[in-house]
Amino acid sequence: MIKLAPPFIKFMLSLCFSHLILAPQLSLAAENTRSTESPIQGTPIISGVEFKIDSHTFKAPRRYMVSLPERYYASHRRYPVLYVIDGDFQFQHVSALVTNLARMGKIPPMIVVGVATQGQTDYLYSTTWPLAQSHADTTASEYGGAAKMHDYLTHELLPRVNKQYRTSEQNILAGYSMGGLFTFYSMLQQGPFQAYLTMSPSLWYDDYSAADKLKLFLEQNKRPAKLYLSLANEEGMGVTEAVSVIEKSVEKNAEKSLGKSADKGSLKWDWQFKHYPDETHYSTAMPALYGAMEFLYPNYFSDLDVLLKIDTSEAVLAHFKAKQRLWGGFNFEWLQSYTLAKYFFITKQLDRVDDFLNSAHEAFPASAAELNTQFAKGFIIKGLPDKALELLKKVKNEGELSADWQQQVSLSYQALGKHQLAKRHHQQALALAKKYQLASWEWWELNP
Repeated sequence: MIKLAPPFIKFMLSLCFSHLILAPQLSLAAENTRSTESPIQGTPIISGVEFKIDSHTFKAPRRYMVSLPERYYASHRRYPVLYVIDGDFQFQHVSALVTNLARMGKIPPMIVVGVATQGQTDYLYSTTWPLAQSHADTTASEYGGAAKMHDYLTHELLPRVNKQYRTSEQNILAGYSMGGLFTFYSMLQQGPFQAYLTMSPSLWYDDYSAADKLKLFLEQNKRPAKLYLSLANEEGMGVTEAVSVIEKSVEKNAEKSLGKSADKGSLKWDWQFKHYPDETHYSTAMPALYGAMEFLYPNYFSDLDVLLKIDTSEAVLAHFKAKQRLWGGFNFEWLQSYTLAKYFFITKQLDRVDDFLNSAHEAFPASAAELNTQFAKGFIIKGLPDKALELLKKVKNEGELSADWQQQVSLSYQALGKHQLAKRHHQQALALAKKYQLASWEWWELNP
């Protein structure tokens, strides 16, 4: 085992913090070359909100950022929460990726929380456990705050977020580089998270002791709910050592329970390791996070080509019921509902729509308004506004908060020649869109 001296640890850590150092330098260089230019004024595009919390654990204010699902206020649903370490650097692209994947139906909508640190020194302190005593010449105060960060998340930040927003019981912790090291540490503490996404974690820290800590954890027959490990084209990160520990534990447990060896897929603990040989340590965070989302929600979306291979509406419903076994369950979002409606129109099963929707409402009660709204769109396009309005009225209580539902009611009345009612619902749609700050694409969908 290669031993890393304290100076080398600091060198490795300085590479991890290059994103904190280079950005101000580049900004300064740009300022020097364009000092006479004024910033171009425009309308801000808001992707999240930053808050402060007076932390008892840290005895100082701590910041966190929140990004909500695009249609958060259009329902009373509860959502899983993805917490990402190093929020100042990671929050914007993580929340953008999650928003896009949810919009396209690949994952369910979720709340994203960026866990901010107070600069480079705090980032190093908050993501590491105390170094071994062999590093006697290393200043102890520089490292070792992971336990404090873990307590802060468990007893302060998660309760705060749960109080502020409609959260479900699914909490995900994600971290990259040193943030990945902390995510690994939190997993070993069996904290309040049901899934851990560790992307190129710095498991070389503290003489690669992470592998030994993991081995002891597994020997005690402990299992996190889910674990995703990734590695770019890197060497010496300590990730392969951790994967080897897991694989040996899998084989050992499989032999005990089955009397023979088995691959990792037979282990009840759901985990995955993915290698990204075409990515560097600095470019891997986004593709690794994308892979992590696919790991959590495999085949969440069923496109039209998949549905057209299913003969009956009963079989289609069974197809989606099977998705309820996914981690966090399954709900029909707007694109899946719209695609499903297209299936019924293409296969000419309109006589089965009512029975299907009644059964779907029972199986997926939180999806009732979305399903009926998207089916109503199809009936409006086909020149059947009476049927569209019938479906919309069935979910009036759930749908009234939705700008999309109000818009489809408006279009139905417009097609029926009831222009005053159409105008009233169109105005309500616009008011809801403005009140809830819907994304620009949703606003323009309403034909303002």
